Amino acid sequence: MSAEATNPATPGPVAPAAPTVARRKSRPRIDLRRLGRAALLGPAVRSKLPDAIGHVAEAHRAHHPDADLDPLRRAYLLAESSHRGQMRKSGEPYITHPLAVTLILAELGAETTTLTASLLHDTVEDTEVTLDQVGKEFGEEVRYLVDGVTKLEKVDYGAAAEPETFRKMLVATGNDVRVMSIKLADRLHNMRTLGVMRPEKQARIAKVTHDVLIPLAERLGVQALKTELEDLVFAILLPEEYARTSELIAENAAGEDPLAEVADEVRAVLREADIPAEVLIRPRHSVSVHRVSRKRGPLRGTDFGRLLVLVNDDADCYAVLGELHTCLTPVVSEFKDFIAVPKFNLYQSLHTAVARPDGQVVEVLIRTHRMHQAAEAGVIALGNPYTPPAEEQSAGLDGERADPTRPGWLSRLLDWQRGAPDPDTFWSTLRDDLAQDREITVVRPDGGTLGLPEGATCVDAAYAQYGEDAHACIGARVNGRLAALGTVLRDGDTVQLLMGQDPASEPSREWLEHAHTPAARIAIQRWLAAHPGAEDGPADTAEGPGGTRPASSAPAARPRGADVLLDEPGGPVRLGGCCTPVPPDGIVGFAVRGGAVTVHRVECSMVDEMKNGGRAEIAVRWGDTAACRVTLVAESFSRPHLLADLTEAIALEGAEIVSATVESPNQQRVRHTYTLQLPDAAELPALMRAMRDVPGVYDVSRVQAPAA
Repeated sequence: MSAEATNPATPGPVAPAAPTVARRKSRPRIDLRRLGRAALLGPAVRSKLPDAIGHVAEAHRAHHPDADLDPLRRAYLLAESSHRGQMRKSGEPYITHPLAVTLILAELGAETTTLTASLLHDTVEDTEVTLDQVGKEFGEEVRYLVDGVTKLEKVDYGAAAEPETFRKMLVATGNDVRVMSIKLADRLHNMRTLGVMRPEKQARIAKVTHDVLIPLAERLGVQALKTELEDLVFAILLPEEYARTSELIAENAAGEDPLAEVADEVRAVLREADIPAEVLIRPRHSVSVHRVSRKRGPLRGTDFGRLLVLVNDDADCYAVLGELHTCLTPVVSEFKDFIAVPKFNLYQSLHTAVARPDGQVVEVLIRTHRMHQAAEAGVIALGNPYTPPAEEQSAGLDGERADPTRPGWLSRLLDWQRGAPDPDTFWSTLRDDLAQDREITVVRPDGGTLGLPEGATCVDAAYAQYGEDAHACIGARVNGRLAALGTVLRDGDTVQLLMGQDPASEPSREWLEHAHTPAARIAIQRWLAAHPGAEDGPADTAEGPGGTRPASSAPAARPRGADVLLDEPGGPVRLGGCCTPVPPDGIVGFAVRGGAVTVHRVECSMVDEMKNGGRAEIAVRWGDTAACRVTLVAESFSRPHLLADLTEAIALEGAEIVSATVESPNQQRVRHTYTLQLPDAAELPALMRAMRDVPGVYDVSRVQAPAA
């Protein structure tokens, strides 16, 4: 039962509610004692709305003017009669709790079905009311929500929580996010009224709220609940730092607010540009101020809040941005566009900052009214996302339900929880995922986006995009440049994943070191568990002496290279192995021991060494012979049968392999070195193109340094 909460008037280390003036129109905090009397004495005429839920109806109609209030009336009457005689620890009638939870959701814009379920959310657990009765009187949607919240109430969120129970709870939440919306509002009201509990119990509840429920609120986009929960937890777990932060906020409030001056300036700029907009000062809540102070040191006036500009449509957002950057001094590094690329939790807004003459920086948020509602209420602002035909409304045998508006994080959670090999793995990966402070968005070549946790790598991107098909990934391009699969991605990166064509492609155990997301780690672990005898790396990269092995052991005669002519008679001519010059490369010769002449490409690094070493420069030029010998280096991502494919491509171009070595894989990369004899130097560009076209090969180049 949730009746452990008490009256906030009772002494105890409970934080005041987070400031709400800038987040939404504030309403006076409802007196729970008055609510209790209203619950007992309010009129119960069936055709009239009871006085006790008048404030809920008012908040609901503010968001849904045409809402049918009859389900709320009937739900209240059932809840009040069922809970009658039950009391909270504060001595108030228990009905005050579901009323307060429902008011929180109504102020955030929840639709009627959610509010109806909220009024009834404790009836099945704490009274004689049954789920069948709820379903018969209020429909299957309300029954489903009440059942989900009832299951959540039975979950112990502490360290001894059963992972399988928690897993089932999150699956139910993912199937209908309104279940967690009710749970979050329930926890917020209980946190507001935590004062008379023993300090150790306050700390336990606050710790679980911090570790599990606040990250869930963040991922569901319900910022209004998240910020107040953060402040309440802050006050309990870090009371001294909370007190110091509160003093800083109070001291700043006592002086002149520089944000007010900037807000007036912004209003004038927008009036001049004829852009209808509402400019508000949005104070930071306690935890936000605390974070900023730790990051920036001593705070100045503009650090205690931000400006919020609300407009009517998306185009106006960019118009406001243009005016601010034209008329004020922008801090370009602070600009972020979450409208074009929304965050993983539905959040959309433009972020920028402008500098004042005194050096203070003012952060500005620009969004439409609709975006603001979504930013505050997250999934609650979605309303009822289920609109299938009547025969499809009921849940299937496995309880699955379709929700096209579900945030991407919950969709991914449902995917990887099914693949978790055991509940403990699910539990540990879930906690790791929730511990991520923020997510990044990377862009695919087709214009789509992927939401990933901060610190994610190309391995994570591959499994996020392709699921278990990512086993065949052989590499990636990040912002157009080739990158190893372990490369850490940044917000806004463009990522092209290179997929192998060979169905035998497989993940490497090394990938686990680069995988940060549950989806990637679980998929790799499942594959490795199913293939215990699999060896890391492709079959064509076995080591030979010195860390390399010959790719072809057949002895080969040393064919002559292209003819090089000396302007003056001299000794034998040798082509430099460091740069392997071929026609029509520019070349230069140097006299070496024994009267021989070594020939290098003019851009070879050895040319400067020869000159600095006092070697005599010899004039050389190409003769008429077109045949040549060249050394090429092919760099590729490791995969099976790569060596066979490369040698086949070389043979098809008419080149003869004089010698070849394949180095051991390094971070999934393999380096092949080939010395080739070509019948015609003009065929070299076509040969290099053919080698680059082999799947997995990302670069082919001429040797630029002395060969090993």
